[in-house]
Amino acid sequence: MSAEPETLGLRERKKIRTRATIREHAMRLFAEQGYAETTVEQIAEAAEVSPSTLFRYFPSKERLVLTDDLDPILLTSFVDQPADLPVLTAFRRSVESVFLRLTPEEREQEEARQRLIYSVPELRAAQMDELLRTIDLLGQAVADRLGGDADQFEVRVLAGALAGAVLGTIRGKPPRISELLRAIEVLESGFPLVRAVDGARTGGPA
Repeated sequence: MSAEPETLGLRERKKIRTRATIREHAMRLFAEQGYAETTVEQIAEAAEVSPSTLFRYFPSKERLVLTDDLDPILLTSFVDQPADLPVLTAFRRSVESVFLRLTPEEREQEEARQRLIYSVPELRAAQMDELLRTIDLLGQAVADRLGGDADQFEVRVLAGALAGAVLGTIRGKPPRISELLRAIEVLESGFPLVRAVDGARTGGPA
């Protein structure tokens, strides 16, 4: 997000700026030269840091693209939603609030990152590992809200359903925020399409 917390010290703010600068130059070079054609050394030179410094912030070239800076913000918002909200409603509201707070520049940066992931086969394949990591984070956030265990079977299934709902909106391109929210609403409403079809087949209520 654009604003830096006022409580951070000078050293922490400098680290945030350095990290953002590295990523900004990486994404610019990927757009200009192509992902495969851009080297870590070129990115480090453009950002005016050493390759070793770059690797302290991003352990691999893939991580420059795959690391999702919105994840921790989204999950914090999710956990902080009012306790009386249903879990799925709380998640939908947190997604909506975080994405609506993005500046146009931040939104374009995120869309560019997503487009790059889906256009580069090796990044698209590596995204599956990122999805599993996201499920782990979601599971912990769900457990925090419910007061349960992140390794509990039902918690893992719910976290997987949330991640899967988002994944289901992807058709070779980054999903729009409206599609993400609609996907979560389908979960909230208990899959009305399935109920309608099953009801028609069995003669029961939709």
